[in-house]
Amino acid sequence: MSKTEPRTLPGFMELLPEEQILFDQIKTTIEKTYQKFGFLPLDTPIIELSEVLLAKAGGETEKQIYRFEKGDTDLSLRFDLTVPLAKFVAKNYGNLSFPFRRYQIGKVYRGEKAQKGRFREFYQCDIDVIGDGELSIINDAEMPSVIYNVFKELGFDDFTIKINNRKLLNGLFQSINQKENSVEILRIIDKIEKIGKEKVIQELKELNVEETAIEKIIGFIEISGTTEQKIEKLKNLGIENETFKEGLDELTQIVKYIGIFGVPEKNFEVDLTIARGLDYYTGTVYETFLNKYRELGSICSGGRYENLAEYYTDKKLPGVGISIGLTRLFYKLNELRLIEAKQKSISKVLVIPMIDDLEVPIKVATSLREKGINTEIFLNDKKLKAKMKYADKLKIPYVIVIGEDEVKSGKFKIRNMETGEEKEETF
Repeated sequence: MSKTEPRTLPGFMELLPEEQILFDQIKTTIEKTYQKFGFLPLDTPIIELSEVLLAKAGGETEKQIYRFEKGDTDLSLRFDLTVPLAKFVAKNYGNLSFPFRRYQIGKVYRGEKAQKGRFREFYQCDIDVIGDGELSIINDAEMPSVIYNVFKELGFDDFTIKINNRKLLNGLFQSINQKENSVEILRIIDKIEKIGKEKVIQELKELNVEETAIEKIIGFIEISGTTEQKIEKLKNLGIENETFKEGLDELTQIVKYIGIFGVPEKNFEVDLTIARGLDYYTGTVYETFLNKYRELGSICSGGRYENLAEYYTDKKLPGVGISIGLTRLFYKLNELRLIEAKQKSISKVLVIPMIDDLEVPIKVATSLREKGINTEIFLNDKKLKAKMKYADKLKIPYVIVIGEDEVKSGKFKIRNMETGEEKEETF
């Protein structure tokens, strides 16, 4: 019989057990931090009706959807966790308490071109706060506190949460009569770190933006100094535009409360070049970077949106949220050797029977499990040396060998595999 070569599709991650243990530990740390802030768990289907999932989709997003038919039903795999959240809130509006605070950690699917570090199936770790009709701006200030706590819990210290407000940019464009070009200008500004100031100016000229308008745009995004100095300079620009003033007022409040929420000044800054989510975010926007590893790109991003479920309901549901692309983050941290899979087993104890009758070894293992200790029994018939080698290879910390003597005496020794020390216990 011919054999099929075992292979995995490009863009789909498979990990060895020790890597999976580390991945799960990171995922659990993120989840526990989300729970610490009172976010409620949510799990939505991976497969949705195409009509529902694609109510808003278009352009590049629609091209990347995994779509198929089962019988007469047109189905799609979810491409993010935000659209399913919008559907869920619209569908269950009457049963939810607002503001609705939810977290969801799950796989999403995008048929992108497979390349190193970019996946077609990947975990996203999202939180969102959804309001009913309105949502206090203070919620926007809490998000950096969650981001800060997540990355501190993961063992990072040197990272920066960058914050901006889309209303500042939109107000600026309105004041220089560039509202029609705002989306394209934002796209160009967003590339300044990659292509540099001169190319940004060149691309703005190609867009037929006037020289004086370009000067104001560059002057705006080049505002520097401490957070307080940047806010003062924004006030001193003298832009008499209501949208701009609203954005500046929101940013001022958020900066004040971020400090009150316990985020140190060294871990956040106002960055007026941040212009993410061009067709989605309407106010505050966030990007998070590891300072020594900017090549990773943003490791956590998000922002404020005015109407989560506009394609499913007439109710106005404003919200603010953040997302961590866990699969990509794990891959990149692993590639840079910033994390290391050291734990090869989740067992704390290996019970090694050296007798034919397994009643006592099984009872010992069961007793340890009842005490909450992860325990496995070596059930294959091998020599003691092979069984000890198994424990050593998987780095199982403790071993209990049970032979005839142990059964007769009712006592056994717990051996510390690292130090060789033994401690006697009774059963």
